[in-house]
Amino acid sequence: MPTLLVIDDEPAIQHAFQRAFRDGDVVVRSAGTAAEALAAVAAERPDVIVLDVHLPDATGLDTFHRLRRIDARIPVVLVTGHGTTDLAIEAMKEGAYEYLLKPLELAELRALIDRAAQSSRLMRVPAALPDAGPLPPVGDLLLGRCPAMQEVYKAIGRVARQDVTVLVLGESGTGKELVARAIYQHSKRADKPFLAINCAAIPEPLLESELFGHEKGAFTGADRKRIGKFEQCHGGTIFLDEVGEMTPLTQAKILRLIQEQRFERVGGQETVQTDVRLIGATNADLEKMSEDGRFRKDLYFRLNVFTIKLPPLRERGDDVDLLVGHYLRRFGQELGKPVAEVAPATAAALRAYPWPGNVRELQSVLKQAVLRMSGSVLLADFLPPHVGGSAARAAAPATGAAPGAPGPAGLFDWDQFVGGRVAEGSENLYAESLERMEREVLVRVLKHTEGNQLQAARILGITRGSLRNKIRTLGISIARSVWSEDDQGDG
Repeated sequence: MPTLLVIDDEPAIQHAFQRAFRDGDVVVRSAGTAAEALAAVAAERPDVIVLDVHLPDATGLDTFHRLRRIDARIPVVLVTGHGTTDLAIEAMKEGAYEYLLKPLELAELRALIDRAAQSSRLMRVPAALPDAGPLPPVGDLLLGRCPAMQEVYKAIGRVARQDVTVLVLGESGTGKELVARAIYQHSKRADKPFLAINCAAIPEPLLESELFGHEKGAFTGADRKRIGKFEQCHGGTIFLDEVGEMTPLTQAKILRLIQEQRFERVGGQETVQTDVRLIGATNADLEKMSEDGRFRKDLYFRLNVFTIKLPPLRERGDDVDLLVGHYLRRFGQELGKPVAEVAPATAAALRAYPWPGNVRELQSVLKQAVLRMSGSVLLADFLPPHVGGSAARAAAPATGAAPGAPGPAGLFDWDQFVGGRVAEGSENLYAESLERMEREVLVRVLKHTEGNQLQAARILGITRGSLRNKIRTLGISIARSVWSEDDQGDG
């Protein structure tokens, strides 16, 4: 559970924080003076700090600077009154996480502290590389013994302490952020901040401002100056996930930043100098996108200085059993359940399933199964239906066509699909059929547009963001061709 230290001499502010987090998901500690705060941080590092810039025994940013000297990785959120925003902006330039204006808005406060705690976790919780010893009790483990994963570990070791740009490639859910964190935590910048930004999760018009900041009045709604992530993370490491989703303008500014470590805020003329290490990641084929003119070739070459390719889970062989054992132990401890013994039929189903969502999907499925489990044996009945029937579907071609296999001329056979799911005892057939229908429509439209998502979204009558989310959720891959993990001859 994350710990929040509130440094403010106003009892009303301290009370507001206690009230905001009274549900117990954050431990709130308080300090009324700079001396109390510095002693508390030295004794026990909090996950997030909220700091009023005016304290009885300190002025301006003195406390902030002293906190940074103790540990520059702790996100510091400034609370400012009227007339003190210039101080907050100066602190943002020097690495403060964010600032809030009094009076505090409860919803904004909670959301900001949650984001800061997540950022703190990415820096402080180790992304451990496997070794011959026992698994660590805490941390996020890069686990796997297959040859492809061994190459990943070697690549991290080679590049971590070299101050070069790294591009991490792999499907969604393979662990690209874990690789980025491992590189950061083994680098020469490990005592400086680490920020992760998902370019696909931020609306296109706002991404440039999020990364580079903006001046007051730069666009509608820009009611104050904002310091961007590249300025805020000076000296540290920035992880840009889904770099293939960046607009051409943002791509151009990223290219200049990599080349010169300089940029301008949106709507500004001042050139800002920074010093950050960039780690990019994507599940897209940037080489093909650059050939098609959808991604700058010069930026692709700059990002592609050192590449680490993560294998999909379906290609990792016995690593599935290794991961299943590890996550069952972890979730059993977290949920107060006995460590599960995996029944042979369950193990066969887990091995047979193609895992379009990779390790992230495996974690979700196992946590659901542990929650449903009664007793100490994990039966296939505790798995979601689309996973629990994998072993039976894999064996089906030996006696006949697989349920739902493509029919004549590659058309999906609904009679086989429905009959097969009924025979397997499905109790969720309506939702399964809707998902299958949605996948069929999306795959066919994307094939028609040759993978052009903007054109496909227009044909489907949905936004590009909605289409992107459906592609990830349904396990549809876009490379040289468009295909779905559930295709059995149609891709």
